[in-house]
Amino acid sequence: MSAVESVDLSSLSAKSGGSRKLEGHLVRPEGTGPWPGVVIAHEVLGVDDVMLRQAERLAAAGYLALLPDLFTEGGARRCLIPTIRAAMSGTGRAYQDLEAARSYLLSQSDCTGAVGIIGFCMGGAFALLSAGRGNYDAVSANYGLLPKDLDVLPADACPVVASFGGKDRTLKGAAGRLSAALERHGVVHDVKEYPQAGHAFLNDAEAGPRPLRPLFRVMNIGPEPDAAADAWQRIETFFATHLHTPRT
Repeated sequence: MSAVESVDLSSLSAKSGGSRKLEGHLVRPEGTGPWPGVVIAHEVLGVDDVMLRQAERLAAAGYLALLPDLFTEGGARRCLIPTIRAAMSGTGRAYQDLEAARSYLLSQSDCTGAVGIIGFCMGGAFALLSAGRGNYDAVSANYGLLPKDLDVLPADACPVVASFGGKDRTLKGAAGRLSAALERHGVVHDVKEYPQAGHAFLNDAEAGPRPLRPLFRVMNIGPEPDAAADAWQRIETFFATHLHTPRT
């Protein structure tokens, strides 16, 4: 697997109405490809070592993994609130930034033309709402807030694999509601709730400022290795099924 490569997505994002400055982190699998691409929508904490390792994991599974930093222009303090609003509303420049990352992957000679998106926490909301935009071949939405109206997900949405933690106080019943909505609209899906897990259970280490980590533990925010292992297996199986060739 290649080292993490910094890429400048600014021209692509600015051209489409996104951020004037946008940085990305690309990891290529070993070998010559071509490979499907995966855009990674990061957690509310931003791009950190945990998120970079998620990108490395996806590359090890055989995907061109691109993690755009949605907080590039202004940092987390200035970008956090508008980015969260975009995640929940389905509109905002963060979607153009994610589209810039997708376009970059499609421009690479070692990309097959099939691209998925995976999101964690805040990024899970972005991933889920991206399912119905017609741009992606598969979506993995992990413990992201659901839109108030789940009927915004159209019948022609791309396949969705989603994972939630039963101890996540912010998302009680989310797995059941999402599964029912996807079933109602005839969208191919695999949704699962892990009773022993809380929020951010796919992380391989505690994240966020050290002084806040004891509070995160009390709030059931952090790694749960057994649930994570099963969820990653489901994600990789789902992506292997739906990202081998682009949708027609």
